[in-house]
Amino acid sequence: MISVNTVDILYNKEYNYGLVVMDYHTTTNTDHTIKENTYMLEYIPENLDFDVTFEPTRVADKKYVIDGNTGEPIAIVGKDFKCASHGDFFRDVMDAVTNHLTDAEYADASIVWRDAHHNGWAMMDMTLPNMKHTIVTPKHETEIAQRIIALHGVDGTCSNTVLFGAIDFFCTNGMVRGEHDKVRRKNTSGFSLDRFIQKLGKANDDFTDYHKQIQAWANKSLYVGDVKAMLESLDKGKSDGLFQLYNQEAGVRGNNAFALYSAFTNYASYADERNGFKLRSTGKDTAAKNMWEREEKVSRWIESKQFKELIAA
Repeated sequence: MISVNTVDILYNKEYNYGLVVMDYHTTTNTDHTIKENTYMLEYIPENLDFDVTFEPTRVADKKYVIDGNTGEPIAIVGKDFKCASHGDFFRDVMDAVTNHLTDAEYADASIVWRDAHHNGWAMMDMTLPNMKHTIVTPKHETEIAQRIIALHGVDGTCSNTVLFGAIDFFCTNGMVRGEHDKVRRKNTSGFSLDRFIQKLGKANDDFTDYHKQIQAWANKSLYVGDVKAMLESLDKGKSDGLFQLYNQEAGVRGNNAFALYSAFTNYASYADERNGFKLRSTGKDTAAKNMWEREEKVSRWIESKQFKELIAA
């Protein structure tokens, strides 16, 4: 039996970036008290836990997606579109975690929920702090922990996706691994967690390999001029801002590939004066999804020809 846990609901007004955080050490919110581990991992925020229904539109090949709790339309999709509810999808992911990891591995887990498009798009971001490794540079030491991200859309904007990453405890930057660590399937073609379950079965080994990769980057010294040139080739429009972030990270971690990776994850984790990459105000409910798209961009950057050539030199 796990001691009493709670749920915090955080709301960042500037970015409309809604979060629900669940963990074993928070003691502020009394609205959603969680009494044991298994119940915590089954909790879905109320705004996301609704049945999905459909109603016809005036256009023959289109239909409305309806929030079963409110009766309000969420989106217009094609007539052949089908999907599970957020609740069914995320509970299946949680069940896979609790059934295929040990109690010690998922004890003390925390979950951050993000949503966009009037609850049509949702993201579950789980951190497993007991699955961790230490990264060491000559100037700095930090711990990274296993991260599991699940994405689901009932509005046609998102394929069902489950993937692995990490969290850097020093700066709380989120890390996403490359495309090979993703399990993705379109709503219209159904979704199976079989591949995800296979990955869970070797999660410890894979995370150990990932740690070795990050440590190798920490051991790889870089020349500042080479970093600047690589960033200009990688993304000219963001290169100046990313180079500033690299210099900040290098001041802590040293001039190495891990500092460069940390500059990327800083860009993907924050959208304010901390890194100069503020989100544009569109007046639409898209902030959470836009931030996730930054993480996807980082996963492409670390698999790019430019990044690989730099760290191989």
